[in-house]
Amino acid sequence: MELIDDLELLTDVATGDLDVYLRYSRGPEADAAGSLDHEADVPLPGLSVTPLRPEPWWPRPAADWVARRVFSYAHLAEKRSDRRPWILTGRVAGTGPDHEPLIAEPLPLAWLGPKLLAQASERYRERFARGRDSAD
Repeated sequence: MELIDDLELLTDVATGDLDVYLRYSRGPEADAAGSLDHEADVPLPGLSVTPLRPEPWWPRPAADWVARRVFSYAHLAEKRSDRRPWILTGRVAGTGPDHEPLIAEPLPLAWLGPKLLAQASERYRERFARGRDSAD
C-alpha cells in the first residue's frame, strides 16, 4: 500500500473525488473480519472510521479539518504500538455506536507516515484550543 507522508497531499486526497475515511488499526488484512462493538459484543456491518472530507459548514482551511481528524484519533495508535493510521474508501453500511460511519467493502488507499502525523499534530496545536469544549 502507498504511503502518504505530507499533510497537504492528504488534504488534497480528502477533498478530491472519493469519500475518504481514516482508520487506526493493524491494517486492512487484520481488519478483514470487520469491527466489533466491544461494549455490546456485537459485530458491526463495516469498519469503524472517521471521515476526512471537511463538512460543508466548515469555514476554515481544509487542512485544519484533516489535521484535527488525524490528531484526534492518534491516541488509538499510542495505546497499542501495532496500530497505524491508514485511509480507505468504501460503501457506508451504517452508523456505529459512537455515531461513526461504518464502511463495508473497504478499499485501502494508503498508510499515513510519521512526517504527516507530526505535521498534523503541529497544525492542531497551533490552530486549536485543545481541551476547550462547550462546558467552558
